[in-house]
Amino acid sequence: MHYVAPRWLPGGNLQTIWPALYARRVSGPLPVYRRERWSTPDADFIDVDWLEDTTPTPPEGAGRAGGDPARRPLLVLFHGLEGSSASHYAQAFAGYAREQHLAYAVPHFRGCSGEINLGPRAYHSGDFEEIGWVLQRLRQAHRGPIVAVGVSLGGNALLRWAQEMGDAAARTVSAVAAISAPIDLAAGGHAIGRGFNRLVYTRMFLQTMKPKALQKLAQHPGLFDRAALLAARDLYAFDNVFTAPLHGFRSTEDYWRRASAKPHLHRIRVPALVVNARNDPFVPASCLPAQHEAGAHVTLWQPAHGGHVGFPQGRWPGHVRALPEAVGRWLLQHVSPSLKEHHG
Repeated sequence: MHYVAPRWLPGGNLQTIWPALYARRVSGPLPVYRRERWSTPDADFIDVDWLEDTTPTPPEGAGRAGGDPARRPLLVLFHGLEGSSASHYAQAFAGYAREQHLAYAVPHFRGCSGEINLGPRAYHSGDFEEIGWVLQRLRQAHRGPIVAVGVSLGGNALLRWAQEMGDAAARTVSAVAAISAPIDLAAGGHAIGRGFNRLVYTRMFLQTMKPKALQKLAQHPGLFDRAALLAARDLYAFDNVFTAPLHGFRSTEDYWRRASAKPHLHRIRVPALVVNARNDPFVPASCLPAQHEAGAHVTLWQPAHGGHVGFPQGRWPGHVRALPEAVGRWLLQHVSPSLKEHHG
C-alpha cells in the first residue's frame, strides 16, 4: 500500500482523531442498514447490519444468477473496540461495497449494537470462536464468495480465526484483511496506557466500557468486583477485572499472550493482508512483524503514516475512502473470476 498523508494533517494522533470525527466517509449518501438479530448457540444474540439493496437472500429464494444478490461477493466487516456499523471505517467500507455492487454485512460483537447482550460474557481481541460462528452462518446462507475485513480488535480476532482454522479457512472465505490490528496485545496495551494515549484514548474507551460492564453486573450479580472495576484507570486494569476472567483467561497478561495474533501469523493458510501504519499511536512500530515472520500467505502493508484506522487523504476536511478502496481491491483479486463476475 502506497500511502502519503496530507500535509495539513501531520502525525499519528491527528491522523487517528480527525478521520474519525470530521473526514468524509462516503462519496454519496451515508449507508442505510437493515438489521437482523441472530440467536447464538449459548442462548444470547448478536445483531448484524446489512447494507440495504445489497442484502443476500437465502439460497432457497435464489433466482437467476445475474440478478441474484446471493451470488455477489459478500464483504463482511468485523468492527473494533466499542465500534459498530456507524463507525467511520464501517461507513467508508459500506460506500465502497455500494460502488462495487457487493453485499455488505457488519456483525456486531456482543453489546456493541446499542443493546446489552444477555449472557455473562462480552467480547475480546481473541474472540475467534464468535468470528467462526458468524462466518459459518454466512457461508451457509450465501452462494457467492466471501471476503472479510477486521478493524483493530476485530482484525486481531479475524486473524486468530484464520490461524486456528488453518487450511479449512479457505472453505469459508476467499481472503481476509486486518486493519490497524493490535497483533501484539501487550505492546499495544502498554502503549495505550501511557501519556497522551492514556489521557485521551483510554479515557474515551472506558467511558463506554465501564457502564456496559456495570450493566452486565446488574444482569449477573457477583460476576466481578464492582469496586475494582470502578477503580480501573487503564485497559490493563479493566481487562484484569472484566475481560480476562469473563472469557477464560487467568489475567491480563494471560489474555494478551494467548489472544495476540502476531506469534501465529505463519499458521495462516488463506490469503491475508495485515495493514499497520508505523505511526499508529496504539500499535508501536517496534512490535510489527517482518515479512519473514508472517509466512507465505500473509501480505504486510506498513506505511510510515496513517495513524490508527485513519489513512485520510485529500484536501481539507479530507476523506477516508482510500483505505477501503485499496483493501477492497486486494481482497477481490483473490476471488475466483468465475465467482466474482457479478460484482460489477
